[in-house]
Amino acid sequence: MKAANAEPEIVTRNGKPVSVILPIKKYQEMIERLEDAKDVAWLKRARRKKLHFRPLEDVLADLPQR
Repeated sequence: MKAANAEPEIVTRNGKPVSVILPIKKYQEMIERLEDAKDVAWLKRARRKKLHFRPLEDVLADLPQR
């Protein structure tokens, strides 16, 4: 077995790459970076939207009475 910091290995089928084997630590880091990038993209989209505010009194008036 190779060391934990080994380079990814490409698996081929009929001479074409079909999958990659990589250390779990590298995989986890990659997933974390992808999730971070997704969060940043969502935040950028959210910042482009115009914000709408309502007075607190209006919000409280719309709540069901107990």
